[in-house]
Amino acid sequence: MGNADHVYQPSTNGGVHQCGHRVAIPPPQPFFKSFKNSLKETFFPDDPLRQFKNKTPSRKFTLGLQYFLPILEWGPRYSFQFLKADLIAGITIASLAIPQGISYAKLANLPPILGLYSSFIPPLVYAMMGSSRDLAVGTVAVASLLTASMLGQEVNATENPTLYLHLAFTATLFAGLLQASLGLLRLGFIVDFLSHATIVGFMAGAATVVCLQQLKGILGLDHFTHSTDIISVLRSVFTQTHQWRWESGVLGVGFLFFLLITKYFSKRRPKFFWTSAMAPLTSVILGSLLVYLTHAEKHGVQVIGNLKKGLNPPSFGDFVFTSPYLSTAVKTGMITGIIALAEGIAVGRSFAMFKQYNIDGNKEMVAIGTMNIVGSCFSCYLTTGPFSRSAVNFNAGCKTAMSNVIMAIAVMFTLLFLTPLFHYTPLVVLSAIIIAAMLGLIDYEAAIHLWKVDKFDFLVCMGAYVGVVFASVEVGLVIAVAISVLRLLLFVARPRTFVLGNIPNSTIYRNVEQYPNTNNVPGVLILEINAPIYFANSSYLRERISRWIDEEEDKLKSTGETSLQYIILDLSAVGNIDTSGISMLEEVKKITDRRGLKLVLANPGAEVMKKLNKSKFLENIGQEWVYLTVGEAVEACNYKLHTCKPDTTKEETQAWNNV
Repeated sequence: MGNADHVYQPSTNGGVHQCGHRVAIPPPQPFFKSFKNSLKETFFPDDPLRQFKNKTPSRKFTLGLQYFLPILEWGPRYSFQFLKADLIAGITIASLAIPQGISYAKLANLPPILGLYSSFIPPLVYAMMGSSRDLAVGTVAVASLLTASMLGQEVNATENPTLYLHLAFTATLFAGLLQASLGLLRLGFIVDFLSHATIVGFMAGAATVVCLQQLKGILGLDHFTHSTDIISVLRSVFTQTHQWRWESGVLGVGFLFFLLITKYFSKRRPKFFWTSAMAPLTSVILGSLLVYLTHAEKHGVQVIGNLKKGLNPPSFGDFVFTSPYLSTAVKTGMITGIIALAEGIAVGRSFAMFKQYNIDGNKEMVAIGTMNIVGSCFSCYLTTGPFSRSAVNFNAGCKTAMSNVIMAIAVMFTLLFLTPLFHYTPLVVLSAIIIAAMLGLIDYEAAIHLWKVDKFDFLVCMGAYVGVVFASVEVGLVIAVAISVLRLLLFVARPRTFVLGNIPNSTIYRNVEQYPNTNNVPGVLILEINAPIYFANSSYLRERISRWIDEEEDKLKSTGETSLQYIILDLSAVGNIDTSGISMLEEVKKITDRRGLKLVLANPGAEVMKKLNKSKFLENIGQEWVYLTVGEAVEACNYKLHTCKPDTTKEETQAWNNV
């Protein structure tokens, strides 16, 4: 704080100080109306019903259908130019979706054909209900890994493949029900508890684990650990060195190098984005030809084998609702559903920002949930909008969600006619495809940015990463969410308070730490509370305000300056207060009274004034000590100091002993 003191400017009204404005007490509102407004702000901040105002019943019905089925809105305006762009984008993402779908199904310990099933039905549903033009729907590696990890704890996919498959369908059903319910009940803000730092660390950890799991395919191992932690995986790899197959390793490294080179080239030359998009399918074709021509399957190179021809068979009767498996399916569905939802909405919003249009998060939840509910009834497992596929869709120039329909048609054609061609596809190529896709999820630049900007966010990120890599995917997720919630609680329970000083030659008062050149106001301590006052932080604020007063009085005693007379609380940032907060203010009032100090309030908001008035606190403090601005409060205190000299003979020790 600056050494110069605030200069008092006497009032020009003839000696009687008048406050420029009084702080208004808002008029009382009926409880139902205020409760309705609170609900609206909580669940309908975007006011989705605004478009229905002043419309005819038929128009309202049409708008309602368009809200839940956006295809009815953009479909009538669809043009041939849009079709050309979506056709190119759809074929491009299909070339990526087919090999990725097969790869991720293997990662989930499910039959490879389910990866193709899951790239057929869900995209059709999303094209009708989704609000994003760029999201390309399909299976994702993290959800596949979570499915394998969580279901594998209850059922061994090798020993009991049918039950495992049915549990995967059941988990997908519960994931879809959760996702759609969150959207319909306007509870999308729950997903926001997965902060950006949490997602960065979790995705990087999951990508690391997935890459390590692919060592089984790269090295051609028959037996591998079911654990996902790095210690178990490395132990499983290095205790089987005698089983490593060099043929498989050479193929894997070669195709991985090819995939990474094409990805690097497409980043350097964005016009050639299609090179990285076509690389996985090219790898599958080349790998299959190589195995077929050299009979490599007879020399230790594992292949996919037969894939069933035909479209998705119904799976209505395959759901498992009996114990002890039901709890496992519900838990798996809820966790994978939340993760998939967070990824899909984040990806959709990212590309919507690039193209400058808005997507409705709750509408997206309903769309993603519905496609998973429908998909679970037709032999699909969990799907969402993966970043890699959506990025290809965006770069390919898609115009609408019709690109998902084109992709689904291409997958349908593959299911009907081309599945026998995948018989000789080596598993090592699928492993290389997964590793190449996962390396892009390890966003070390984002982690470095977190370290530079916010060390606590970096701790959250690393907590998620370390938990996933060294324990399990579930443990990492719990650690990350726990740290994020802890930080949220700390924000609420330990709000910041600042001492304010006067910026020279103005009536502006700011934090003295941020503005070191501010001047102190003799005899006045100005404190700003930078958060709502609730039961969780009221005790802390009482103690912190008392400590500010102690420190200020000690400083004034040591320097011999004017003794402290007034405490001004700037409540500008206090948006709300509860009964515990009001009790805290009453206790602070008693503390200041015992010390011979006067408590003054500055700029309390409408909600705060309403509750202070109802609690009779305004009568207690005196409404003449509540001011609209800090400047007016300081002016009033200065007027009192210069016209009504305090009693300097008062017993100071009495105040100290009474606290």
